[in-house]
This record gives sequence, C-alpha cells and structure tokens, in this order.
Amino acid sequence: MSGNLDTSERIVLTTPDCPFDPVCAPSTETPAVRLRDARLSFGARTLWEGLDLAIAPGEFVAVLGPNGSGKTSLMRMLLGQIAPSAGSVEIAGSPARLGNPHIGYVPQQKTIDAGVQLRGVDLVGLGVDGHRWGPGWRGRKERRRKVSDAIEQVGAQRYAHAPLDALSGGEQQRLRVAQALVGDPRVLLCDEPLLSLDLANQRLVSELIDARRRGHGTAVLFVTHEINPVLPLVDRVLYLVDGKFRIGTPDEVMTSEVLSELYRTQIDVLRVRGRLVVVGAGEEAL
Repeated sequence: MSGNLDTSERIVLTTPDCPFDPVCAPSTETPAVRLRDARLSFGARTLWEGLDLAIAPGEFVAVLGPNGSGKTSLMRMLLGQIAPSAGSVEIAGSPARLGNPHIGYVPQQKTIDAGVQLRGVDLVGLGVDGHRWGPGWRGRKERRRKVSDAIEQVGAQRYAHAPLDALSGGEQQRLRVAQALVGDPRVLLCDEPLLSLDLANQRLVSELIDARRRGHGTAVLFVTHEINPVLPLVDRVLYLVDGKFRIGTPDEVMTSEVLSELYRTQIDVLRVRGRLVVVGAGEEAL
C-alpha cells in the first residue's frame, strides 16, 4: 500500500435506504460534520486525502485504524487546532475553528494525581467556563443549572462533589462526558474515551454517549481501539489506514477480510446472538 490515497482504491460502501448516507439524506439538512476532499499532510507524508464525509445530526460514526493513521489528527482538525492541507472542514455549516461552542470533546481516561484539589462539579464546570476567569455574578445561577443538568444526564449526582482523586476511572470518565455535554453540543468528538476502562465501564460510557445522541440528535465521532462495546451503537465506520480510507455500515465493512487488512494481523468477525464480535488472533476481543 502506498502512503498516498489512490482514488481507484477508495471504497465507500453505502445502502440506498441508509438514513445517514449523505447521498440519500435530505438535501435541506445541514450535516453536523462535513469534510470535502480533505487532505492532511505533514511535510512529505500524507496521512489521508480525498476524504469526503457528511455526518448527519444524531449519527454515530466510529473511527478505526492503527496507530499513526491520523485518527487523532482528524479530531484536532475538527476542533480547529490544525487546518486541512487541502479541502474544507465544516461543523454545523460553518468552518471548523477553535473554541467552537457546537462541539463537546470527550478525551481518554487519565489518571488524576493524588492531592489535586478538584471536585467532579469543578471538572464539569470547566466545560462552561472554557478559558474565561469565571462566569461573573450574573451568570452563576445559569452555570449551576447547566452543570447540574449535565451531571444528571450521566447519572453522577452521588459523587459529583467528591474529590476527583477519590473516584474510580469509570466515575471520572462519566464526569468527563458530563463536561462535554454541559454546553449542549451539536457534535461530540470522542478520542479514545474507553482507554484504560474495564469492560463494564466501557459499555457504560458508550451507552451514555449513545443516549445523548438519541435523545438530542447530537452527532458522534468516536475514535477507539475498543471496537466491541460500540459495535451495537454504530451507524457507520470510518477506517483510516496507509493513506486510504473506507466508509460503510458495520454489516458492510466489519468483515474478517477488511479488519485483517486494516490491522495487518488475522482478525475474525463472528456473529454471536445476533451481534458482531471482533476477535484477534490471540482469541482476545479487540
């Protein structure tokens, strides 16, 4: 495989009745995320090019690919931290930019250092304040309401006032999801939010994000190596690998052949109790 995309090898799989397919979606609906012929290069290296993608409000798209394929760089581009080398990137109909209020961001679970004087409500409140030095007296009541609503959405009321370093990884990650929701975003960008979580908390965090998109029509772009917890929730999958990409529904592209090529090792895709399960060569689920 070459480092640059050969358009003859670009595979875009869709179904005619897919409600999220940009080809068959109503032309009057503004996509939550829109990339047109986007390319990202760093010097002589092109991570991907010719990327056309429209994500509808309420659509859940998983982004897969090996390390170095450009998944996190795609997130940074949507956040306005880096510009595309070519093409255009839009969020809710406007060019991507830093500090976009339409975006909520859920990072991977990170260890909180012991002794950090930060409670759950403080972490969620940062999603309201951004880089401002507090909301001022007039905005404090509205700030409290937003923080309380976001904490309630993720079911974290019981420990929201506890110090972060006293909470489990799953509890901390719930609060990070609440932080992303506090601004009532139209797009949720999730960058490896399941990393370092056990299986139960992987499912919990995935389902919280899914509940938000179903209840509020929030589009979700979900970067992950932990495929199985999100498979039942995903509408489409975007693969990035070796400068190429593949887009399709899980049933279309979650195959042993495609994943074995993507990860460069033998991968088996099984159907268990009506659900797809991805198993690696060592018999461990990916």
